[in-house]
Amino acid sequence: MATVASSTARPAQRPRTFESTLKSAKTSLMFSETINLAIDSFKASKARFLLTMLGMVIGSASIILVVTLGLTGKNYALNLISSIGPNMIEMQFNGGSVAGPDNTSTPDFMTNADMEAVNSAVPGIIASSPMLEFHDRISMGSGITKDAMLLGVSPQYKRVRNLKVLSGRFFDEQDANSHAKVAVIVKPLARALFGGSEGAIGNTLTVSGIPFLIVGVFEESVETFGQSEISDQTILIPYQVARYFQGTDSVKQIFFTVANSSQVEPAAKRILEIIKARHRPTSVYTAFTLTQVLHVMGQIATMLTIVLTLAAAITLIVSGVGIMNSMLANVQARIREIGIRKALGATRREILMQFLTESVFLSLSGGVVGTVIGLAIPFSVSFLTPFKVPHSWMSAVVSLFTSVIVGVIFGTLPARRAAELDPVTTLKYE
Repeated sequence: MATVASSTARPAQRPRTFESTLKSAKTSLMFSETINLAIDSFKASKARFLLTMLGMVIGSASIILVVTLGLTGKNYALNLISSIGPNMIEMQFNGGSVAGPDNTSTPDFMTNADMEAVNSAVPGIIASSPMLEFHDRISMGSGITKDAMLLGVSPQYKRVRNLKVLSGRFFDEQDANSHAKVAVIVKPLARALFGGSEGAIGNTLTVSGIPFLIVGVFEESVETFGQSEISDQTILIPYQVARYFQGTDSVKQIFFTVANSSQVEPAAKRILEIIKARHRPTSVYTAFTLTQVLHVMGQIATMLTIVLTLAAAITLIVSGVGIMNSMLANVQARIREIGIRKALGATRREILMQFLTESVFLSLSGGVVGTVIGLAIPFSVSFLTPFKVPHSWMSAVVSLFTSVIVGVIFGTLPARRAAELDPVTTLKYE
């Protein structure tokens, strides 16, 4: 019985073997041969294909260069904002009062003791400064007086706010501990009073009848256009001296700086907890950092880069139209070749794959050349100049992927037209 079963099974296997052989015959053209045909077609019409490929080169290079310019602008903007105060945390008093006798109340300001408590409890703080603000009128000469804003700060305020000393020096710990009557004034005030930064050094300013020796002239690292605590009439004096003018140890703002940017938000949260714990529950304090500002600026810059990249991608669409026109002309010029291949047994799928491969090969070749050019320019600038231009490998991947997609999309129509040609008509074509 076993012998009979095996003998009856063999004829049933023959149709399947025949079908598989027939199927393999219909797909006899290997992919490597398709690639070779595409290369031969390229060699046969070098000038036409090179001109067609030029659009893809420009489009691919444009995408990478636009992304590079976007990253450069983003880094510049973020660095500019960061220079206001790298890793700075600004504690602000926003409201709340302390009840006193006779139904009086006083604002629940922060104190210098709060700053000392934070410095001892929060790790990573490398600089801190209280800020005591008051106003007074100073003489501008010729009987003219002007309202000036005096800020009592510590010597570390220069580091916290990343200030630039243009002339002279900033007061130091010795000045602060000895209660020296020294001042550092902002550049516009030095120009208005003494004609310039150099002329201000060594002169005196009288505040409430007390002369202050000007030891330095400063400016902010970035122009804040009056949006910070520093104005065009700002005078910085030691905090220990400013306390005598106000008769209080209270401050509305305290500045801190941590070692690196990753510590900013955790430190700000901890500082806020400590200061709230040292004051009334109804008092309101805010920990302001540049982290959120930098995050928003980064989002804006990224969105602008994406929009500009999409605009540059239009070039690839135009190039795709050029590839489609070139491939249509290529199909028209090779009608007899298509007819002969079909007569020899080439299937519609093989013809479709051949011309689609040629289209992708054409677009991808232009994409590769454009990508190399787009990456070479920022690398050359970084290598040959002191400027460090950022680059994105992801933009290269996007450029190459887009090139393939363009080749497939705009090569489908010519490939379908070639695959659907009638063999009899093509062989008679003159």
